[in-house]
Amino acid sequence: MSGVGAVVFDIGNVLLGWNPQAFYDREIGVARRKALFAEVDLEGMNLRVDRGAPLRDSAMALAQAHPEWADEIAMWHDRWSDMLGPVIEDNVALLQGLRAAGMQVFALSNFGTDTFEIARKQHLFLDMFDERFISGHLGVLKPEPEIYAMTERATRIDPSALFFIDDRLENIEAAAARGWQTHHFSDPHALREHVASLGLEVSD
Repeated sequence: MSGVGAVVFDIGNVLLGWNPQAFYDREIGVARRKALFAEVDLEGMNLRVDRGAPLRDSAMALAQAHPEWADEIAMWHDRWSDMLGPVIEDNVALLQGLRAAGMQVFALSNFGTDTFEIARKQHLFLDMFDERFISGHLGVLKPEPEIYAMTERATRIDPSALFFIDDRLENIEAAAARGWQTHHFSDPHALREHVASLGLEVSD
């Protein structure tokens, strides 16, 4: 019998692709995108959004600070949904199969409050979780220890019985330090093999 009481999924680059650089490469070209990301702290803005700051206000403030890049910065708000995807279908099927087999499934993701609502409207499988722990709602980010502690308190599941899937090593290491079982995601087939090795049932 499996020692897993719940499977905890990250969202970005586990269930849904997230690659803003590729979006900007398509829209403004590689060279101009590199200049934009070198001169403007878009990633820092995104972390503030993931911590709960409004997307629109954050983008507007950054555009005002960098008027020479205002149009490109506005894309982060106006076309945010175009940066998200594609769906990682094999992992969504795994999520659905685990849930259908009776396993509790949670989301633990760095995501803004308004950006998560955009994603939810586009991707209905984001409503399939038993509970979602979204950084923008909680005010803390992975890999900060408190977001893992919040998840433990809310689920009332022993850390050793939580199986966490994330694409970022620092997030995995933070969970493992608390005793969680983990999988550093890079390939759907390898994830399926790990799930099978844990003895977890997955319905077709």
